[in-house]
Amino acid sequence: MRPDQIQPEQYDAQLTEKQAELGRVMTGLTLPEMEVFASKASHYRMRAEFRIWHDGDDLFYAMFDSADPRTPIRTDQFLAASEQINQLMPALLDAVRDVPVLRHKLFQVDFLTTTTGEALISLLYHKPIDEEWHNAAKALYKDFPACHFIGRSRKKKQVLSRDFVMETLTVNGQKFHYQQVENSFTQPNAGINEKMLEWALDVTQQASGDLLEMYCGNGNFSIPLARHFDRVVATEISKVSVNSAQLNIAMNGMNNVQVVKMASEDVSAALNGDAELPKSLQQAGVKELSPAVVLVDPPRAGLDDATVELIRKVDGILYISCNPLTLKANLDALSSTHKVVRYAMFDQFPYTHHVETGVYLQRIV
Repeated sequence: MRPDQIQPEQYDAQLTEKQAELGRVMTGLTLPEMEVFASKASHYRMRAEFRIWHDGDDLFYAMFDSADPRTPIRTDQFLAASEQINQLMPALLDAVRDVPVLRHKLFQVDFLTTTTGEALISLLYHKPIDEEWHNAAKALYKDFPACHFIGRSRKKKQVLSRDFVMETLTVNGQKFHYQQVENSFTQPNAGINEKMLEWALDVTQQASGDLLEMYCGNGNFSIPLARHFDRVVATEISKVSVNSAQLNIAMNGMNNVQVVKMASEDVSAALNGDAELPKSLQQAGVKELSPAVVLVDPPRAGLDDATVELIRKVDGILYISCNPLTLKANLDALSSTHKVVRYAMFDQFPYTHHVETGVYLQRIV
């Protein structure tokens, strides 16, 4: 996204067009009325990445247009990013500008911020980083007391204090706490994430029994939804996300949620009877699991055929999608056994063609 594409005065118009485009993609499906959840028009992204451009004595943040990837677009401020990121941007450049070991061959800066004021700043280099760099970077804490710093170079990572931030989301007035680790997946738009969680709680308020969640990440959905179910078993392939999810479950006092490190395809094969149930699932008591609802939040490729066959057996399906095209294909496949009873659009990424969609399906009786 180019900085000049962020035009808050055009937000409502772009939201209307995005809603219309989603409707066009879903043509042919029988759907209820679309629920639309708008984002803040600016300062909605809690994370952002910038290239660092060196021009003689000057250096500045840069972004690039996909149509012209060689020409840097100077980005002194970025309206999409949180207010905290915009405050940190010039301050960080001022802090490294006259420190050769911090400035030399610095080519990228990544920011991760929270609604509670924490920030994680990753400095990426085209050179080895050593003890001299480490000592110079430690001096940054004098001017950035609420920040944590990481240095990265080829095959090396130096964590000065810690490589995560602690986020707090407010969902229907209740606060939930999450560890968010550098380079692991988290929802970038905190305001929309809270709306997604509230919507998920609303559509499952009559649910009971067990919940099986695939692609659980750091427990973003599992933890608030746990109060609606007797038991939650959540699966995730990323070791970092599994560790965060386990910490977040304990931190939020949820004693009915278990996380298993396993790919969704393997979970589907095991539960469909096409493979032996792995020990991790046996230990989690999955043999006794009888999910009333399955929650899936897959990557852009959508659900594989085995997972579609697995969730077809369940009464309720909560599907969060980042790709309307693969969602449409999966809904077509499920239409013989399930109907969509709730349908929502979440404007997670304003001023882009990307959109998050939520659907809740119930078995056809």
